[in-house]
Amino acid sequence: MIFQVPVTVMLIIGSVWKVADLIRARHDRVLRMLAVCLLLLTTGEILSFPEARSAIDAVTAVGVGKVVYNGVYMSGLSSLILFFAASVRGAPPAVYSRQVRLHTGLFAATLAALAAAMSATPPALRGHTLHSPHLAEPAVAAFYVIGGVYFVYAYLTSGLWALRYTRMASRHLALGLRAMTLGLFGLAITSVNRVIWVYLRIHSPGSHRLIDTVNRAIADLALGTVLIGLGLSAGVQLLTHLRSIARHRRMYQELTPLWTALSTAYPEIVLHREPAASRWDRFRFRRTHERFYRRLIECRDGLVRLSPYLTRVAPGTDLAHCPPDRLAGHITAALALKPAAEDPDAAWPAARVALPSGNDLSADAGELIALSTACARETREQAATHAAAR
Repeated sequence: MIFQVPVTVMLIIGSVWKVADLIRARHDRVLRMLAVCLLLLTTGEILSFPEARSAIDAVTAVGVGKVVYNGVYMSGLSSLILFFAASVRGAPPAVYSRQVRLHTGLFAATLAALAAAMSATPPALRGHTLHSPHLAEPAVAAFYVIGGVYFVYAYLTSGLWALRYTRMASRHLALGLRAMTLGLFGLAITSVNRVIWVYLRIHSPGSHRLIDTVNRAIADLALGTVLIGLGLSAGVQLLTHLRSIARHRRMYQELTPLWTALSTAYPEIVLHREPAASRWDRFRFRRTHERFYRRLIECRDGLVRLSPYLTRVAPGTDLAHCPPDRLAGHITAALALKPAAEDPDAAWPAARVALPSGNDLSADAGELIALSTACARETREQAATHAAAR
């Protein structure tokens, strides 16, 4: 098939990506199901190549490769359904457990039926394909009909789940999910057509080749549509992730003037950071988020420590809602007032400083960044004043 290699490559990339995420969040049930799904579908795509199935037959027996391929790929589709089911927010555990029993039971029954059909097939005919002249053999026909029915069910169910989530997704992610839905429905149609083709060829061997040709074209188009949907969904997720990294990196730098002033006065506010286990760890994107959150916390701790001196240099001032420019001047004065060695027995009441307008982390970061920018401006003005005085 035209899109078989691109799909395999994308599944490999997706599997590596999600397994890496799972290593950092081992208890995330939804992520675990998605990683298992991608690994199984990747393995199934690799086993779909005739060379892979022949290699399995060579070390086992003829026909085993075909059963293994169908079993692995069907288990991947079953995991995809369970991934969607696990993603339902607020669903009682009993509902998810019922979904697991239903879909796992259907998969297990189908796999057992396929293995039984292959065992009932005469050894000389176990290397059959859809183009073999032996489709009238009951066991051979049963193998393809049973497998085809399961694929119809799996593709259709997955498509319906994907369609359901388009209503809850963002605009760009919903577009990718709609493309996946369309492709999955197309693959369900091709599975129906294969079952019909098997039935027709039982009564008229060697005929109806046009149906197979058209069905392969539809399958290529449907698989390509799924590929586009996967690419859009993964691209949106990656773009969102990179934008978050860039934003936190920028905010980390913007907090530097305030952090530098406070950490110089109070070195103990700098939180302990575990050393990177390897050179690669130093460049992991996750470190960007950690560094930003750490700096934000350290700035807040520093303001709490400095707040008793702020109340002394600006008595009666509402430090919680003081404009950043004025507060930056008070911070400079408070840092000058603070002695190099504080009395450890002195108890100074802390005051609230630079409270954000909202209750979320972004509002807090915005307030501190505004203050940090004002501190940087205050530092530049003082440097210019000193330079002019010389």
